Amino acid sequence: MRKKFFSIWNLFRERTLLVTFSTGIVVLFFLLSLSNVNTPTYDLEKFSTAPETIRAPFTVENERRTEQLIRETTQAVEDRYTISEDIEAERTAMIVEIFDSVEEVKSSEEEEDGLEDKLATLQTYLSEDITQELPEGIFEALMRADTSDLDQGESLLITSLEAAFREGIRSEDIDEAKQSLALKVQYSNLPESLKQNLVDLGEFGLVENAFFDAGRTEDARREAAAEVNPVLIRSGEVIVSKGSTITNDIMEELQLTGLLSDQKDIWPMIGLAFFSFLLGCMMLYESIKARKRKMTLQHIAVMFTITLLMVLLMKVCSIFVTIDQPFYFLLPIASGAMLIKLLCDERLAVVMSVVYALMACLLFNGQIAGVLNAQAGMYMTMSQLSGIILLVHYKDRSAVVRAGTGVALINICMITFFSFISFERYTWMDWGTFSGYGALAAFFTVVLTLGLLPLIETGFGILSDQKLLNLSNPNHPLLRKILVEAPGTYHHSVMVANLSEAACESIGANGLLARVAAYYHDLGKTIRPHYFIENQMGTRNPHDFLDPEQSAEIIISHPYDGAELLKEEKIPKEIIDIAEQHHGTTLLKYFYYQAKNQFEGVEEFQYRYPGPKPQTKEAAIVCVCDSVEAAVRSLSGPTEEKIKQIVHAIIEERLLDGQFEDCELTMKELKVLELAICETLNGIFHSRIQYPDTKTLVKEAK
Repeated sequence: MRKKFFSIWNLFRERTLLVTFSTGIVVLFFLLSLSNVNTPTYDLEKFSTAPETIRAPFTVENERRTEQLIRETTQAVEDRYTISEDIEAERTAMIVEIFDSVEEVKSSEEEEDGLEDKLATLQTYLSEDITQELPEGIFEALMRADTSDLDQGESLLITSLEAAFREGIRSEDIDEAKQSLALKVQYSNLPESLKQNLVDLGEFGLVENAFFDAGRTEDARREAAAEVNPVLIRSGEVIVSKGSTITNDIMEELQLTGLLSDQKDIWPMIGLAFFSFLLGCMMLYESIKARKRKMTLQHIAVMFTITLLMVLLMKVCSIFVTIDQPFYFLLPIASGAMLIKLLCDERLAVVMSVVYALMACLLFNGQIAGVLNAQAGMYMTMSQLSGIILLVHYKDRSAVVRAGTGVALINICMITFFSFISFERYTWMDWGTFSGYGALAAFFTVVLTLGLLPLIETGFGILSDQKLLNLSNPNHPLLRKILVEAPGTYHHSVMVANLSEAACESIGANGLLARVAAYYHDLGKTIRPHYFIENQMGTRNPHDFLDPEQSAEIIISHPYDGAELLKEEKIPKEIIDIAEQHHGTTLLKYFYYQAKNQFEGVEEFQYRYPGPKPQTKEAAIVCVCDSVEAAVRSLSGPTEEKIKQIVHAIIEERLLDGQFEDCELTMKELKVLELAICETLNGIFHSRIQYPDTKTLVKEAK
């Protein structure tokens, strides 16, 4: 119960710490971003002078201007008229009737009939509407005219009337239509005596045939109003330039965009708080997931420290950034993601690179409220991801340089992409300048990564691959000490290192850590090297002169002596722990049974290593490989079958002895690493050709 309570309490403390870290970053980001969402206000009056160029912080509609534009547009729509085709047909039919009747009378009457008789007959042919409206003189002129002139006059009138009716004759257009017809008649080659009568006849035919259509007019005005775009004051648009006079229209736009000192808007701050909260949740969730991946609190602290540095770096850079000057191309943002990958892991680096890019969208908006800089976010996302992806096979600093070269290339590609899709294409000078920014950002990324890496490693006690590689250098003083003072132990450690690395990599554990820890795991033997069999090299075994208890005490002390030496040299804790745990609480069987045969009342615990048992998979694997290498080396003729039996027996013995209880090794992983150890040993102790004696061959040749 007590153990469970402390477990819950530790979990609570740990989660509280993670929440505190996340909250600290969120609060800092919120405070630094306030100027990016808060709209500055101005104490201005009409007809005063603008103290600076003022831009709209967000997009808003000027409803008054929109309504005014709609009114102007609808008023400009012309009235719609409906043309009556019946009136056209009726009036042209009357003209045709007159000419047809005249021709019929002229052709049917005898020549001796007088004009009056013919006119009287014509009156009977025509309808009352015609005879009552037209004077008799017109009919008389038509009766006197030649047939060819009548045909020409009829054609001219009908054509003119149809053209006028087709265009539509409104009441106010009748006089204009009559004048047009009169001109056509006057310019014809008809006899002068007939022209005026034709004009009068045409005026008789011209009547109103286009009538105002209220329904169509209203529909047209509605359509025109619907096509009017709202008058917008767009985000980032210049409302007034520095030194310009504040007119009524400018004052109205300042009022609409909330830029006057008597207006305060808290909604942007609420939005920023919500956005910051979401970013904090992302960081907190990923921190908890990282802990489940066995990442230490030091690693999480490193992640938050790097995040703090990146936020401050982005804010400082954003001070010099405007919409027209993208100095963020110079920002070595990829260094943060690369450091997290090197010091923590790749998944955490990817997640945090997204967080940094989202922050950049807001921080690099030119401090124009309501604007998000998607270009900055895209650029930094690609820059960071390229750094993460290209940072592989990290064995020395050249890997960071190679990754930085790739980052430079990706930066330039992104800048080229922006130049293609930009509304205003970059000039060649702009492209060259911005590409130079991208290349410099990659250079700064390499410098910052290599410069901060050892500082963070030392400050937080983080064991990175770079540090492990430095510790694996054969010229390291402690390794030289083992080689000189205990050469047999040194070669044994190298063999254990090879076995441990292969076994760890087979189950996804940290092979490099296991390799380096194996180099140092027997450092304690350098205190009394000749008490260990691999360093005796033909000399008398000093244990022959000691009691079993004394011998056991010497042998059992070596892991802890080694741990003390490692602590003195400030070797990372992970390596010290493996050195201390590589025998766990195993039994020193040889001296235990020797003592049991010699004395009575011998207790087993006196001949067991005090532990602790291996706490990590890497420690457990070094524990197994240490015993396996010693056992296989003692074989006179190691075969594949013998090696397999020994490896299996040692792993099974450690399992039954409870040595793997604290390291979370599964049965499946034990089988996999057993196979990997056997394969490595078979490669080392492979069969060799028996070479003949050279001297004998020479003698036989003679």
